[in-house]
Amino acid sequence: MNSLRTLIRDVPNFPRPGVVFKDIGPLLADPTGFTACITALAAPWRDVPIDAVCGIESRGFIFGAAMALAMKTGFVPLRKVGKLPPPTLGIDYDLEYGSARLEISSGGLGAQGLPAGARVLLVDDVLATGGTLDAGRRLLEQAGAQVVGAGVVIEIDGLRGRMRWPEAIPLRTLLRC
Repeated sequence: MNSLRTLIRDVPNFPRPGVVFKDIGPLLADPTGFTACITALAAPWRDVPIDAVCGIESRGFIFGAAMALAMKTGFVPLRKVGKLPPPTLGIDYDLEYGSARLEISSGGLGAQGLPAGARVLLVDDVLATGGTLDAGRRLLEQAGAQVVGAGVVIEIDGLRGRMRWPEAIPLRTLLRC
């Protein structure tokens, strides 16, 4: 994982003063690093029955879609407000520097072609305060899914986002900062 760490750039004071943005651009541009990242993200879930991988907009789409391909399953995007045609289900949540909303088609997983009770894996790039990942989990449960676990590329320990995640649901992280 140390080789992956070298492919992530810290950008201080972006997008707001006091925030250290984790730039994954170099990781995505490196085919060996990106492949290793997806392989490592998917590894803990290889023997877990999963109906779909769900990725959180926007950078969670990148990792989630690639994981879905690697795991030979479908991909369901969780979108930011206003990106899906109505009607939608949504959930509001707080970020470390503001607030936001995630949405899914109001038909829930059925609108995505998945049955109620579908077993899903939630994926995002960074776990910071935990607001986004927790909102994704709650939205999927509202839509009728069973969230069997979550995976993130980077966890920022100092922001204690893991504290917001239910202990009964596995959460796997590749890199801790």
